[in-house]
This record gives sequence, structure tokens and C-alpha cells, in this order.
Amino acid sequence: MTPTPILDLDDISISYSGVARAVSSVSLRVMPGEVVGLIGESGSGKSTLAHSILGLLPASASVEGRHMRLNGQDLLAASANARRHLRGPGAAMVFQNPMATFSPLHRIGRQLMDFLWRDRASSPDEKRRRIIHALADAGISDPEARFDAYPFELSGGMLQRISIAAALLMQPALLIADEPTTALDVTMEAQILHLMRELRQRTGVSILMISHQLGVIAEICDRVAVMYAGRIVEEGPVERIFADPRHGYTKALLSCELSLVEDGAARLPAISWRDEPGEVRP
Repeated sequence: MTPTPILDLDDISISYSGVARAVSSVSLRVMPGEVVGLIGESGSGKSTLAHSILGLLPASASVEGRHMRLNGQDLLAASANARRHLRGPGAAMVFQNPMATFSPLHRIGRQLMDFLWRDRASSPDEKRRRIIHALADAGISDPEARFDAYPFELSGGMLQRISIAAALLMQPALLIADEPTTALDVTMEAQILHLMRELRQRTGVSILMISHQLGVIAEICDRVAVMYAGRIVEEGPVERIFADPRHGYTKALLSCELSLVEDGAARLPAISWRDEPGEVRP
């Protein structure tokens, strides 16, 4: 019996003020325990699509389509209150800039306590123990001390680990990671990716990994969807996409990875604004 997708998007389009279309007819699935990459250049619609799942788009945005199912519940037909209650147990997000994720005015522990507002049966001491355990699972050294620290006392890498711990506090079925390593150095990026692989193996959480970094996608994802100009132009297993890209944009994207060559830097391919999505000019 085929398992039910954790995330099932069918023909989703997103417009702003009814005019500017940022996402056009996107269909995408994430199965239980799967890590799916969503890759494309800046402005291709990746983050807009991700924010629509959690209902984080501005009021000027309009989302249409056949269905947008999260754990079997159609978000397009759900009320605002129902969608709000899906944030956490249904899906949680790790944002791009860890330095802007937390309020600088409150201690880390106080802010993570707010993530557990639905858990009214547990005492504050029980919630504290749960948070400290989550911080330890995220690889935070001395989690008791970090619980009482302010965000400005911690590094960007440590704050991103705390962001991941916060997202997993409510045990979501889907973790959306929106460029989670962009603001980090290479060493910390490797540590965050290793942490996410471990969490996936230990908890079975499904992950939608959004990135424009090909190395990140190759490192952690099972499948990848390539997004260009608001559309998904190619989708498949990571190994096949990287070894045998079939769409012109995918080929251009992969060829933009810089490498050292004897004759100097090769000329990178470019896509003119006049070109169709499948056309690439050298």
C-alpha cells in the first residue's frame, strides 16, 4: 500500500495583488521520511512556495490550486485557525538568517517556552527539561547555560542549531528548511547538514530543503525539484538530476558551479530574459 504524502501540492499558483504571479502551477510531493530539495536561483519562487504552506504570506498574496495537503488536510480549504494549529505539529520552518530568528531582548529559554504554548498539561519545570533535552539533541554544548543566554551571546551556527531544536519541539511531520546554511561559514554548514541527517534518521521527520547551493542539495536530499521563473521545470532523484540533467535551465544551473581550470575561468552560461525557460545561451 502506497503511503500518504506528508506534503502534497497540486497545481499551486501564487499571485500578489492579483497581478504579479510568483508561482505558477507547481505540483510537488514529500513522502514520509523523505528529504526533498527545492533548488533555483534567487527570485524563482522557492521561499514564496514554502511560506504559503505555513500561511506566512502577506495579505496581498493569493494562493490557488487543486489542493495543498499537509498530513492529509487540505490547507486551501482550511480556516485560518485550523492552519494556525498546524504550525508546529504539522510543519515547522527553519529560516535563512539565524541572527534574525530570535528576539534580542529575551533569553533563549523564555522564547522556546513560547513554542510550547499548546502544552498546558506540562509544568514549567517539565517544559524546561524538554527544551534542554531538545537543545542537547541539536548538538548544543552546555544546554542549561544556553537556556539562560541571550541570542547576542551566541554564534550564528549555534543559533541555527537552536532554531532547528525549536522547530522540532512540537515534533512536526514536515520540517521546512529555507536556506538554513546560507549565512554560515563552510565548517558550520557541514555541521548543520550533519545534524539534519542525524535528526532525520532518529526522528523520521520529512524535510523540504530549499537552497540555491548545489552542494547542500547533493549532500542531504533524496529527490530534487528544480524551480525557474515560478515553475518546477525538472524533478527526479538527486543522482539522476546531477548526472543527467534534461532541462536547459538545470544544465545551466549545474554548469555554473565554479572550478579551477588550467586555462583560467571558463565563461559561465547565462539565460536571457527573452529566453523561454528551456533555452540557454552560452
